[in-house]
Amino acid sequence: RLVESGGSLVQAGGSLRLSCLASGMITSVFNPNDWGWYRQAPGKQRELVARIAGLRSTNYADSVKGRFTISRDNARKTVYLQMNSLKPDDTAVYYCNTLKEDLPWGQGTQVTVSS
Repeated sequence: RLVESGGSLVQAGGSLRLSCLASGMITSVFNPNDWGWYRQAPGKQRELVARIAGLRSTNYADSVKGRFTISRDNARKTVYLQMNSLKPDDTAVYYCNTLKEDLPWGQGTQVTVSS
């Protein structure tokens, strides 16, 4: 299962680092997958904000480009999202999943950015 953590209440301009552990997944399944961080704000659809293919090929939504960095540690079966210069519009529940979105969604981690 996917276990997200690291969310918190933070002031605008602050930083957070989110982690997503693919608990129970063997590395031979984790490693070949491309992974993404998604978020869902109240009243809005879930959106993909960052993706990583292989170890270093990354892509970002325009709204987070230059502020968020996605990375992965295959040995730990963990995907990270470093979020800097946070804005109130970043407030959402953050989730990870493969880019195929073929795993059950985790509980997510709440990020709240106050102005």
